[in-house]
Amino acid sequence: MDNNTTTTSTGKLALAWAFVGIPLAWGIIMTLLNALALFQ
Repeated sequence: MDNNTTTTSTGKLALAWAFVGIPLAWGIIMTLLNALALFQ
C-alpha cells in the first residue's frame, strides 16, 4: 500500500477557512438583519 501524506501549513489552512468563512458569515448576518426588519 502506498501511504502518501501531505501536510498543509496552518497559515494556508487559516487562509482557506477565512476565504470561505468571511463571505458565509456576511451572508448569514445580512439575512438575519433583513429577516428582523420583517418583524418590526
